[in-house]
Amino acid sequence: MSIKKSVLWTIALVVLVFSSCAKTEKEAATLLIHGGTIYTVDSVQTKVEAVATKDSKILFAGSLSEAEAYKTEQTKIIDLKGKTMTPGLIEGHGHFMGLGYNELNLDLMNTTSYQEIVDAVALAVEKAKPGEWITGRGWHQSKWTEMPEETVNGFQTHGLLSSVSPENPVFLRHASGHAAFANAKAMEIAGLQVMAKEGIDGLEVEGGEVMRDDLGQPTGIFNERAMSLIAKHIPETTPEKDAKAFELAVAACHRNGITGFHDAGIGQETISLFEKMKLEGKMGVRIYAMLTGWDKELLKKWYAQGPMVDKDNLFTIRSVKLNCDGALGSRGAWLLDEYTDRPGHFGHETLPMEFVKETALNGLKYGFQVCAHAIGDRANKEILDRYEAAFTEMPNETNDNRYRIEHAQHLHPDDIPRFAELGVIPAMQAVHMSSDRPWAIDRLGEKRIKEGAYMWQALLQSGIPIVNGTDVPVEPLNPIASFYASVSRKTLQGTPEGGYEPEQKMTREQALRSYTLDAAYGAFEEDIKGSITPGKLADFTIYDQDLMTVAENKILETEIAMTIFNGEVVYEKGE
Repeated sequence: MSIKKSVLWTIALVVLVFSSCAKTEKEAATLLIHGGTIYTVDSVQTKVEAVATKDSKILFAGSLSEAEAYKTEQTKIIDLKGKTMTPGLIEGHGHFMGLGYNELNLDLMNTTSYQEIVDAVALAVEKAKPGEWITGRGWHQSKWTEMPEETVNGFQTHGLLSSVSPENPVFLRHASGHAAFANAKAMEIAGLQVMAKEGIDGLEVEGGEVMRDDLGQPTGIFNERAMSLIAKHIPETTPEKDAKAFELAVAACHRNGITGFHDAGIGQETISLFEKMKLEGKMGVRIYAMLTGWDKELLKKWYAQGPMVDKDNLFTIRSVKLNCDGALGSRGAWLLDEYTDRPGHFGHETLPMEFVKETALNGLKYGFQVCAHAIGDRANKEILDRYEAAFTEMPNETNDNRYRIEHAQHLHPDDIPRFAELGVIPAMQAVHMSSDRPWAIDRLGEKRIKEGAYMWQALLQSGIPIVNGTDVPVEPLNPIASFYASVSRKTLQGTPEGGYEPEQKMTREQALRSYTLDAAYGAFEEDIKGSITPGKLADFTIYDQDLMTVAENKILETEIAMTIFNGEVVYEKGE
């Protein structure tokens, strides 16, 4: 054989060996899933028969016969047995540690009267040492079946609460997180009753309200920034308790099919905790975190070092959260016109708008997304104005910045098209409509409700995606409830017939996208997750029935059967 032919044969053999090795490596799936309906949220192929993964990535999605070519003796097989699978669900706006702590502290989410709160605190007092703080969250006076005889501005007063907890300071956050209820002992520690008696100005808080009775005494209700008068006296938590709350939050996500979580506002202590949990291999959910915007030193530090986009896709920081008004339930949402059920009151501007403009400019300058909390129509308008002014001032930095408004709950009709025009993403929690709509009409009146509240379809039709979620622990983490609210516009009790303002319903496809691909888009992560597409992360949610076709009145019966995170089963119902 000539030297030339020998060289050619050698080259051919090397190519054959390398191509054979590459083929073998490509075909070695670690997991093969089939046997049920698989919705991909991928526009190329919306449904597939099977999915093959290799370690943490999706290797193949398509027919079962083609998928089986990737199977080896080491491949784990999951037969769905008729169940349904989608991309892993993403909680688009929540509070991760609040979720964990809600499982450690008093959970008042399901209380239906003031008396139930008092009873829950009385039980906690029996277990507590004298002087020990009792904290909790979840009460909502507008959801109670009955109101106490004595109220001020539609809220209960502290008398009954204080009578069962004379030696224990109590601080119970409203479900919204924008108000709180304190007992006499807590107010005594803060010195507030002395202030009221002596007429000291310490009860006047910019951006908040200490509710008082006819004698000028605090009623125990602290709205918005006034909550800090009490909260600053609560002892700091411990590292052990933080770690426990974190682990409980991860487990809650897995039970609810949540594989990604947009954490709406964290400080340095939480950042350090998350980094520690990741280092210890406990980061079982992909967290997209927003820096808490009130901490100017924190922002200064991060502006200097720039965004942190995690190469492991577990913990990313590239956005800033601004709290710009309050909640509708506590009448803290900032409105253009007065509250229908509290004349002369317009809510609260909880953050100066000049700081919103400054942060919007800094976001463009340093590469951070800005996510501003706005519930009332004035807050939404003012923030859109500041975003627009920043975009105009720095036109060369406005390419794909994806600024967001968190909640966007009540909009002036003129502002609805501005979201798409400015490229501002509304992060809206559909379950809020289900919980709030029955009483929200009392706050806003029929005209404002119908023209501008929970305007999902109007926003989607304008050409902007919606990021869905629950705002946990404001609402339970359950994504099925938010999906149901999205497509039915009903309360979780199934009322009213046809739903509230039914023209604003999402289709089931839109609702699923809002929890998957559109939620990923809201975090600049649509290239790595949000759809079952080869090359993306192997995160999946499996349900015991097909929530895309099941009768509407059966949607809420859907349960999470399995959660797969990073290519591994992290939750299976019954195990």
